Amino acid sequence: MQFKNIYIILFATFFLSCENNETNIDANNLLIGNWVEPIYNEDTTSFKRSNTLPNEAYGISFKQDGNFIERTSGWCGTPPLTYFNVDGNFETDRTLVKITTNAYPSFYQWRIIELTENKLVVKRELSEQEIEHNTLMVLFNEIENLVYSETCSNFSNWSFVAYGSKACGGPKGYIPYSKNIDTVSFLQKVETYSKAEKEFNVKWSIASDCAIASPPKYVECKNGYPVLIY
Repeated sequence: MQFKNIYIILFATFFLSCENNETNIDANNLLIGNWVEPIYNEDTTSFKRSNTLPNEAYGISFKQDGNFIERTSGWCGTPPLTYFNVDGNFETDRTLVKITTNAYPSFYQWRIIELTENKLVVKRELSEQEIEHNTLMVLFNEIENLVYSETCSNFSNWSFVAYGSKACGGPKGYIPYSKNIDTVSFLQKVETYSKAEKEFNVKWSIASDCAIASPPKYVECKNGYPVLIY
């Protein structure tokens, strides 16, 4: 009798364990499918489930094999909009969906706030790549602020320097600066930015064109602003 009771307990434990696992799998599978008609509310986005992705509207699709499709018009907001697919893949870590695509940002992630049979609510969370890119942008803004802190009235007081790093090699472009500012500190900041962008490109496998950025001939003052003349 005692052996029979133990057998029943073990069987019940095994059965409930399997039942819980199946429930978890079903919950994860809720994400699979097409999600359309995004509604943006502060820092969250809500989607509705759909049988297909729309031809002329935004939508996303999570495939059973881990593939991800974003139906988008890109950054352009001027009609008429042209929609196209951005392909990628995804993986989940509990409520965090990590997405990799062939367009920038190539790595980003969403936190699932709500997920039902017909509704998906996500909150954008910055990925490591986006955090590092934001750091680059903050540094570049500091450089730009120094450039435009001086009024351009005499072109002889201005010069220019190469900045940034293309993924394919070489500088991204050139930027003017006034000789009246602390040029040593300014040029060091530009060098720091260029080195950081090169490391960023290598780390995240950023792609770019291989066109060589030609240096300008001189700086011209127009309406108080420095303009590079090529």
